[in-house]
Amino acid sequence: MLRQSALRSVPGSLLLRSPSSFPLFSSQARPINCLSLLRVSSSSSQRAAASLRNSSSGTTNTMGLKLIPAKNLHVSTPTWWLESRFHFSFAEYYNPQNTEFGVLRVLNDDLVKPRAGFGTHSHRDMEIFTYIIDGKLTHKDSIGTAETLGRGSVQYMSAGRGISHSEMNNGNEMLRFLQIWIKPKKSGLQPNYGSRIFDEKERHNQLQHVLTSFDKYESSKDLGEGVIPIHQDCNIYVSELDPGVEQEFILAKNRQAYLVCIEGSLSINDNTHLMARDATEITAEKDLDFHLKFTATEDTPAHFLMIEMALA
Repeated sequence: MLRQSALRSVPGSLLLRSPSSFPLFSSQARPINCLSLLRVSSSSSQRAAASLRNSSSGTTNTMGLKLIPAKNLHVSTPTWWLESRFHFSFAEYYNPQNTEFGVLRVLNDDLVKPRAGFGTHSHRDMEIFTYIIDGKLTHKDSIGTAETLGRGSVQYMSAGRGISHSEMNNGNEMLRFLQIWIKPKKSGLQPNYGSRIFDEKERHNQLQHVLTSFDKYESSKDLGEGVIPIHQDCNIYVSELDPGVEQEFILAKNRQAYLVCIEGSLSINDNTHLMARDATEITAEKDLDFHLKFTATEDTPAHFLMIEMALA
């Protein structure tokens, strides 16, 4: 059971407090270890450089909020069936100043055409979280799982010592999903796969807590329902706001977050404005909580996802 977190409603909004190179595959592709194609820099100076990118790179800094426009994201090499936008270095895109954000290593926004997808391939030592936006995603893996998931659903894997899987669009509509890789606390864990089918009402005009750390659980095993546990101090929230609706969130001191506007448009603290596919790095001070207000514009809904973690 998940331990109770501090949560209270406020009029007209919701107030939450946060806790203290990939190849392209067709259905005929052969298995491959994706991590062998990732180039990760461990240099602290490079990470610092990433956090200090200025307006010359198209980003905008506003009091702990750094806007990353969608136009700055790297678009993958074109194929007939796939278009990906990489938030961090991945596949053919390598930028030593943009390799990660805290424990967040990968965030890809993937569009997969019908009757195509990522054939069987391997992962290890990574916590992998997939959030489906449009269409249907069919997953099969080496531990016997096979299922198809739709909008708002989540599939996740603790790749651990190694796991192989495929992700296919077997339907007739375009498939869009976010794939997120989070670095685990340690390597060599037991592989695990799971999923959740969330109801839209759980994220409608409220922040839905969909992922957290096993440290917040009273059980060492995933219970198969509710908030998803992974092997890292990290939380993921999703929300769909109606036009004009506001929500509030307190990013605790010494914490940071990466937010993606999936659809629509969103304002943060009335001074940082995101359109679809824009992202924002949010950083609290080491000794001061950061109060955040999320607002959907008056004429457009806002669908967004936020990844919250310890300050790097």
